Amino acid sequence: MTHKQQVDNSRSGFHYFMKGWELLALPGIRRFVILPLLVNILLMGAAFWWLFHQLGTWIPLLMSHIPDWLQWLSYLIWPLVTVSILLVFSYFFSTITNLIAAPFNGLLAEQLEARLTGHTPPSSGLLDILKDVPRIMRREMQKLAYYLPRALVLVLLYFIPGIGQTLIPVIWFLFSAWMLAVQYCDYPFDNHKISFPVMRQALRQHKIANLQLGSLISLCTMVPLLNLLIMPVAVCAATSMWVDRYRHLSATANRR
Repeated sequence: MTHKQQVDNSRSGFHYFMKGWELLALPGIRRFVILPLLVNILLMGAAFWWLFHQLGTWIPLLMSHIPDWLQWLSYLIWPLVTVSILLVFSYFFSTITNLIAAPFNGLLAEQLEARLTGHTPPSSGLLDILKDVPRIMRREMQKLAYYLPRALVLVLLYFIPGIGQTLIPVIWFLFSAWMLAVQYCDYPFDNHKISFPVMRQALRQHKIANLQLGSLISLCTMVPLLNLLIMPVAVCAATSMWVDRYRHLSATANRR
């Protein structure tokens, strides 16, 4: 392993998160940010406006499942319940937004990777994007199939008295962080036709950095205004991580 690879592999998820904000403003890249940004602003803005109008009903309903012997901890459990709702719906809304914006996110990752590696950016027009839509949608369905069974188990565990209201919100946060890392790191992987199982295995080799990145993205999806900007930032951050840690996998994939 070269010294450069050692340095790259030592970079934290926080480093890549901050790098994402920096890369967002690169000349020549900004125009590829506009469409994903508009999709995110329109959909996430509307979704969170609706969600915050529902919280007053949902929180008391979920708090009613707390057993009597845990009522004395309700002042601690209430914030956990609120965060759980925000996490569930943040990921749900961001999944829908990413599904719609996936072709544009893939294009942003492709153009940014070319800039970071010094290669000539591929010329991708609207026709090229449309041709890739069926493949991109199949990939999004793979991610959804990976997510839904695990999410369902966590939702069911929430209704176990005591454990559900205390441990599950923490587990859900970590799960959401992992899924957001999977979601955004997958764009450069998919651009190089690297399979979804191979991508997951590669991410697990750098699990801590990916959890750090996913956690920061997850926190931003719960913050008004920040959640409107976070999608292209996350794509830029994940693409930077791809270039540092995973790009060698494209050579292996091309030899198959």
